[in-house]
This record gives sequence, structure tokens and C-alpha cells, in this order.
Amino acid sequence: MTRLSTALTGISGILVTPFNAAGDIAPDLQKPVVDRAIAAGVHILVANGNTGEFYGLTTDESIAMVQAASKHTGGRVPLVAGVGRGIRDACRLAAASAKAGADALMIHQPPDPFVAPQGVVDYLHAVSEAGQGLPLVLYLRNDAIGTDAIVKLCEVPGVVGVKWASPNPMKLKAAMAAAPDHIIWVGGLAEVWAPTFYAVGARGFTSGLINVWPARSVAISTALEAGDYAKARDLIAEMQVFEDIRAEDQGGANVPGVKAALQLMREDCGIARPPAAWPLNADQQSRLKRFMQDNNLI
Repeated sequence: MTRLSTALTGISGILVTPFNAAGDIAPDLQKPVVDRAIAAGVHILVANGNTGEFYGLTTDESIAMVQAASKHTGGRVPLVAGVGRGIRDACRLAAASAKAGADALMIHQPPDPFVAPQGVVDYLHAVSEAGQGLPLVLYLRNDAIGTDAIVKLCEVPGVVGVKWASPNPMKLKAAMAAAPDHIIWVGGLAEVWAPTFYAVGARGFTSGLINVWPARSVAISTALEAGDYAKARDLIAEMQVFEDIRAEDQGGANVPGVKAALQLMREDCGIARPPAAWPLNADQQSRLKRFMQDNNLI
């Protein structure tokens, strides 16, 4: 837990899921991405996150990808495995992730339109049991459930952290004040939002940039940990183009931006599955190539 807790206060790198020319998963293509991230100093890696197209994968594919990520990581850094969807699939994936050697489970917030806070508590208990008691990290994208409900989720045995992916720092601050002291609050909106979340007391941040430019993510983390917000803002400004592209098409260019950058680096990880905005349009592709050239990434 000490190793995991320390890693959570750093960078949680969300790994892409590579596909081959036929559109099937190609797990071996992920290894160079993992090796580059670890060499740069990324603290923790995440399989089956949203940058990994979790909702575009079958449960069998998700199991194969956590097995591959565990093999590629080889215990060099902690591995967190994303689980979610229907309770049967979530429990099956939790059990497979534990067997594969994951150090913790990241619980995607259920997108069911009829989700109830008490139902999510029951969901967490079931996933925890299936995952053999692995530590749980909540992935909170919608804070509309309210502070009281968030606190109840944090009180479920085994929950050690929350990845806060809502652009509402004041609600984050309220949740942090009300929740148990042991919870680690991680900025879940990547580098651009990291200074804002740090300012209210969060630690660490998630990153899809680590697939392409992990050294920049590490530099931003180092600046924030030193309290040098000015340097962190400058470093973020220099990669803003990349995040702007990924935010386009209502966020549908998020994974395509990463995969297009990897293609430019001659590490082709295939397409981004529908409903992502694949391929990037000509303007996006042009801006991305210029960004990669300007930063000596290609």
C-alpha cells in the first residue's frame, strides 16, 4: 500500500489499447509505450482506462489488455486495472485483473441512467470481493451525486483514492473536507487541470500524454510537487496544442489525438474505434504534426 499510495500522488499514465490492421487488439504493440513511460519516470500505469478505449472493448479484450500491461510493466511500477460496465462484467474483469497481477482496481463510474448512490456502494462491495480485496480507486466523472454520496463511496472498505474528473474544484474541495482522511485525491483531467486541483489539495494527475511525451508529464509533476506553479503553467502551455486537439469533437478526438501522434512517431497503434472521431481531420492532423515537430518528438 505504501508503494501504491506514493505512486498515486504522482502521474497515473493511462495506456492506449493498440489495434492491428484488421481492427483486433494487438497487445504487443503496447510495450514500447510502457517502456518509454517507465524510463521517463511515470509513477503508475493504468490499463483499461478511457484513453485505453475501455468502453470500446469487449470484456475478453479488456482481460487480454490487463494481462498484457502486467507483462509489459513487469512490476517496475504499480499497475492499476480499470473495471466497469454491468456488475457481472465488472466482477469478471476484477477477478481477472487480480489474477493478472494488478496492484489496484480503478472503478469507472457506472454510466447507467438509473444509477443510485446506494447501488454504487453495493457495486463496489461486489467488485472488491471479486477482486480479492485489491485496493479500489474511484473514477468520478460526474459530481452531481453530491458530497454525501461521494463520502459514502469513500467509506467503502478498500477504497484508497478518487480520480476526480469533474471540472469543479470547489466541489472537490468540499468532498475532500468531508471524506475520510486516508483517501488520496488525484486530478483526473490530465495536465491542463492539474495546477487547479493541486491548489485545493489534490495530489497527482492522470495523463494520456505519457503515451507520447512522458518526459513532459514528469516535468510538470516535478514542478507541482515543488510548488512551482509558474513553471508548471509554462510547461503545460507548451503542450496545450496537443490537449486542445484532443478536446475537440466534444472530446471525441481524445484517443485519436494520441493514436495519430503515435503514428507520426512510427509506433502505429491502429485506429480509434467508433464512436471516437477517427481519423483526425486535415486541420487537426496538420496542427498535431507541427506540434510534434516543434517539440522534437518526430
